[in-house]
Amino acid sequence: MEPGVTILMGVFQGAAHLQDQLDSFAGQSHGEWHLVASDDGSSDGGSALIQGFAATRAPGRVRLVRGPGQGLAANYLSMLRDLPAEPGWVALSDQDDVWLPDRLVRGIAALQAEVGPALYCSRSFITSDRLEGRCLSPPRPHPPSFRNALVQNIASGNTILLNPAAAALVAASAHRIAGFVVHDWWVYLIVSGAGGRVVHDDAPTILYRQHAANSIGSNDGAGARLRRLGMVIAGTFRDWNDVNAAALQACVDLLSPEGRKVFAAWQAMRGTPGLMSRLSRLRALRLYRQTRASTLALWFAAVIGRL
Repeated sequence: MEPGVTILMGVFQGAAHLQDQLDSFAGQSHGEWHLVASDDGSSDGGSALIQGFAATRAPGRVRLVRGPGQGLAANYLSMLRDLPAEPGWVALSDQDDVWLPDRLVRGIAALQAEVGPALYCSRSFITSDRLEGRCLSPPRPHPPSFRNALVQNIASGNTILLNPAAAALVAASAHRIAGFVVHDWWVYLIVSGAGGRVVHDDAPTILYRQHAANSIGSNDGAGARLRRLGMVIAGTFRDWNDVNAAALQACVDLLSPEGRKVFAAWQAMRGTPGLMSRLSRLRALRLYRQTRASTLALWFAAVIGRL
């Protein structure tokens, strides 16, 4: 018997591309899924598209709810808080991509044997607004871990699948925290910090549509690297770390013993005023990002006190 999967999709002014995404749910080779779509106050007819899809192609499989109207992060936080105590398998979705038919099958196969919390994510085909030109997203040469998650998110939310233990962990954490920077980074942080397994599939499972209205969009390329460096200098990266730190502190008992140890050392390093002491603590922590250039940017942030 196929395990049931709950798909969580935030919706806001996405009618232009929403039908393609809905059709890709219906085209999944894994047939046992249900959709929770949280409309955060759209005025473009997106809710009507979802209702039409529910009536014609997915009877009994779709629940349309009203979001809190406070932006992307708050919308996903509300859906995570609304999960039942035993949520089963949970997939996260954007409103404007297209899932490849084996998106759910690959994720379930990768995590099927896991008893503890486990998260699956993958690479993507980055495409144009019209789904033209498939460019494979960059590989992740270093393994996922809490030491990576503290300084970088590699779990793209539009590819994430959580096994039941991870979904229950994430749902429990959502009731404790005031907010997060973005939902996918938080999921990566809490699952890896709790000692859960994180699988990053080198094969793509979605068409990641790029258009002017993307909430985040592809974060690769020279332009993106320059923007990230500017954010480090401006203190945005430090502000994000403050948000993550507050959320992790609220969930510190959910972390594994190793996770608590690493988190405490990370907090101590960030609060160290002396440059040489701060760099020494950073080196001892063995934090890393996925490329040499981005790891150098991490050290630059430490040098200028923006970590």
